[in-house]
Amino acid sequence: MALGGNPVFNGKTFRSQTGGAAMAQHPAPPAAAGQYMSPQQLQEMYTAPSAGPAQTGRMTYDDVIMKTLACLAVVVAGAAVALAVAPGLAMGLMIIGALGGFVLGLVNSFKREPVPGLILAYAGLEGLFLGGITRVIDSYAPGVGLQAVLGTLAVFGVTLALFKSGKVRATPKAMRFFLIAMVGYAVFSLLNLGLMLFGATDSAWGLRTDVTIMGIPLGVLVGLLAIGLAAFSLIVDFTSIEAGVRNGAPQRYSWSAAFGLTVTLVWLYVEILRLLAILRGDD
Repeated sequence: MALGGNPVFNGKTFRSQTGGAAMAQHPAPPAAAGQYMSPQQLQEMYTAPSAGPAQTGRMTYDDVIMKTLACLAVVVAGAAVALAVAPGLAMGLMIIGALGGFVLGLVNSFKREPVPGLILAYAGLEGLFLGGITRVIDSYAPGVGLQAVLGTLAVFGVTLALFKSGKVRATPKAMRFFLIAMVGYAVFSLLNLGLMLFGATDSAWGLRTDVTIMGIPLGVLVGLLAIGLAAFSLIVDFTSIEAGVRNGAPQRYSWSAAFGLTVTLVWLYVEILRLLAILRGDD
């Protein structure tokens, strides 16, 4: 689970970077260093187009897209491994992926500089976890994995469209509600996990299916809330990426953006998968 967004994309962080980028766009003529240039050479230099973000070492949307696709490809590869091995081994890989992904998620979140190897390793471990848990749930709810993938893509596409249209933004008021809801969801999840670990409930989903409201399992209502939170987390990620590109963030921080999107998409997939499993179990 992730709160979403990448705090490294704060505009203040990159003010010193943008100055250098501006100089790279309009470099001083070599004549300033005592070199002679003909009038024709001077004319060609000043009529040439300014260097773009890629030439000046700044983050671009293309960078973020390519690195995010690389992370998701590693996630898919890890999931394919867990889906291909024997059921017993898949369970072991799921546990390794869950624990390892949690640790590397924290490491990558707190590192000041992104490390591509650690980010890709996180993606691989999360892939093992997703493949394992999908295999377990799919054993009694066939087809739920594919439905969760399609649901994740649909939510991502709708959220991106709403963000690009300007209809949904991470305003201060929305962020306050988001943080309060996240704290409430985290408390509920920890309480539910504790009850399950100590045997206070026999249900596979704990309070999510033990408690009903007007005949609707609590897990359905909580799941819809969690999917909404994950979708808003994507909005926060998009806002961070937009700010990073606008403020001339160094190109290496496109890995941070890819990591943030990967974390949120993994969370979104898990929430949709769990919601579908609860709905299928209620049939």
